[in-house]
Amino acid sequence: MKKIGIIGGLGPEATIDYYKRIIDCFKSGNNDMNYPEILIYSVNMSEFLEMMERKQDEQIVSYFVNIIESLKKSGADFAAISSNTPHQYFNEISKRSPIPLISIVKSACDEVLQLNLKKPGLFGTGYTMNANFYQKVFNQHGLDVLLPELSDKETINQKLFSEIELGVFNNGTRQILINIIEKMVQKQNIDCLILGCTELPLILTDKEYAGIPMINTTQIHINSITRFCLTK
Repeated sequence: MKKIGIIGGLGPEATIDYYKRIIDCFKSGNNDMNYPEILIYSVNMSEFLEMMERKQDEQIVSYFVNIIESLKKSGADFAAISSNTPHQYFNEISKRSPIPLISIVKSACDEVLQLNLKKPGLFGTGYTMNANFYQKVFNQHGLDVLLPELSDKETINQKLFSEIELGVFNNGTRQILINIIEKMVQKQNIDCLILGCTELPLILTDKEYAGIPMINTTQIHINSITRFCLTK
């Protein structure tokens, strides 16, 4: 098996979820405990967000490349970023990475195509929803990515950073998110929803809401990581 490098900390709750889900993928049921080696580099989320706010794009790319180089020096054969938001820099980071990177956006797009879905909606941080890195990948396959209306985007972002990223999962917040999904189904006719923040599957735990499937980017990313780990 290849040694896995995970860039985590964006945020910690998703990083913990990644580790557990990866291990779960390797549980065979016969108690052989043949788990992969996993290196986790937990970054300073506040430092990353500060660079985002200042639009220090080159500094952000260099920041992640340096982390990946540290993972490689520690023995990682490939790496993945356990967060959607930094993937807006994925192409630039990947070009300079000393080891392969597994993209959460490409993995999500492959899943939507495999399920033959046509009108995906997207939830995520304000950074993710206001950027176009999801659209760029999906547009290559003739798919548009639909977004919540402005006030709903602001609500989602606020709930992510004031509660969900901190490990607070309120039923009232869950219902607010479900209401936004229902609105997007009714007004925009979305046929699936990309959970484009790796903390969202921790609060939206059902496979479907409002009659449409949730595209769980965490689990889909982990499936891609697991497959690559097992390649020779």
